[in-house]
Amino acid sequence: MTDIAALRDLLDADPATRGAPISKLGYFCAPFRPSQGPFSDKVIKVYRGLPDAGALDLLVERHDAYVAALRQAGVPIPKTEIHLVQDGATRIPVIVQDALPANSMMRGMMQRGTQAETLAYMQAAGEVIASFWNNADHFETRIGFHPSIRNFAISEGRAIFFDSFPPLIGYSREDMGQILLLFSEKRLMRILGPLLQTRVTGIQDEWYSPAETLVGLVGSACRLRPDDASAYLEWGREFVQSDMTRWAEEALAGLQKPPRLPGYWTGFRKILGLQGEPNL
Repeated sequence: MTDIAALRDLLDADPATRGAPISKLGYFCAPFRPSQGPFSDKVIKVYRGLPDAGALDLLVERHDAYVAALRQAGVPIPKTEIHLVQDGATRIPVIVQDALPANSMMRGMMQRGTQAETLAYMQAAGEVIASFWNNADHFETRIGFHPSIRNFAISEGRAIFFDSFPPLIGYSREDMGQILLLFSEKRLMRILGPLLQTRVTGIQDEWYSPAETLVGLVGSACRLRPDDASAYLEWGREFVQSDMTRWAEEALAGLQKPPRLPGYWTGFRKILGLQGEPNL
């Protein structure tokens, strides 16, 4: 059971004391791992609060439901809790998650490994993606998954997923589009986003498409290691035909050449100064 008072003290601590951010991607927050104290084996993710208390309560409810759904669908995920911590007149969502070794982050392993090793990592991540979508029919609500390379760790040949925010369960497409704006850590995004609401809302579409999540994984690998792109494309084509047959036709159409990120998303990343490191 998380000690909320100790968590509040941690959030109030000097940044130098509580630990430096461990990721610079930071669309929603900058996760950090305390260097000492009761949370030294945890990753802490602090999000923006909202004036709407009901919306925050619903967020917590759906986050708990999403973590449970991921596990039910066969997705390995570390122990992950969300809490609403009082911060002045409002409450802020804080996720406390068991930390994973820094050297187990899939993105770094993809950069360091041989081609054969990286294909094994892709297989491990692909099996998690296939497990989720092949079991997603059990959930009688809109549910999505964001299995990018930066959201996986690899341990003993198994892929572990650790990105539970935003909780991709129960929200309509329009509501999720609003969440992408309301919880962005970047003030510039919150200012410009409403002017580009259609584009912002579209960011989520890949997360709700079985074919696109697999294509997106392959695309990330191709961008990380362009010299090995043909091997990743071949792996992807074989994988969807063996493990994701229901979506093979759609996925194959996106795996004829190295997939590219949408122009509007790369534009957002440049404007916001986001770096492609693991979003722990």
